[in-house]
Amino acid sequence: MIYRAQFPRHFFTELDRLQRDMQQAFLSSSPSIRGLGRGGYPAMNIGHTPGSVEIYVFLPGIDPKGIEVHVEKGVLVIAGERKADVPDESDKSIVHIDERFAGRFRRVVALPDDIDPDRIEARYRDGVLHICIQRRATTQPRQIAIQ
Repeated sequence: MIYRAQFPRHFFTELDRLQRDMQQAFLSSSPSIRGLGRGGYPAMNIGHTPGSVEIYVFLPGIDPKGIEVHVEKGVLVIAGERKADVPDESDKSIVHIDERFAGRFRRVVALPDDIDPDRIEARYRDGVLHICIQRRATTQPRQIAIQ
């Protein structure tokens, strides 16, 4: 049988999330590309170039076949599940610290209006999912002649 500590792991996770939410509410300005920004699992880096939005999702040890990525109505959703890595019950192990996230996850990112949903690429390599979303060419600024 595996024994766990008295305080459930999610109790401290919720306290950390609450602290980050308070800091974000008072210290940050709202960017044009928004994720939940809670430092949840999986961790992400989001940036952009003049022609694309670049998203890096850190998913070490997860089979890419179990990751779902879709865009609908300007929102990117990344979902999946990380299986628990617990010792076999027959060896009577006691887990003292269990910091590795296990369970279902879902991250949601609001995308800018100028993305092209038909030009999205996703690649998984070395535990990192790279999602590249191209911007529409028609959204580039152009000079309009006045007649």
